Amino acid sequence: MSTNDDHFEVLRKINKKNYTQRKLAQELGFSLGKINYCINALVDKGLIKIKNFKNNKNKINYFYYLTPKGVTEKTKLTLNFMKRKINEYEELKKELKKTNK
Repeated sequence: MSTNDDHFEVLRKINKKNYTQRKLAQELGFSLGKINYCINALVDKGLIKIKNFKNNKNKINYFYYLTPKGVTEKTKLTLNFMKRKINEYEELKKELKKTNK
């Protein structure tokens, strides 16, 4: 999986609901270090922001949300993902036609 694919998956999950890094890592099959790296890269690019839960005694809980730039990037990554999958589908159809002749 490429870095763009990793970032796409993280952006997609964050957009749906609030996750801890640990929960994101479990759902995506990433190590905790990899998810931390991805989140930091997305923050550096200005695609997500991080906030502490203000009234939480446990200060290690954070809320991740997409910035407007993050929403735009997620849309671009989604379109690229869909184009790639359509191309893969078309290639598979061609291979099946060749095989069935």
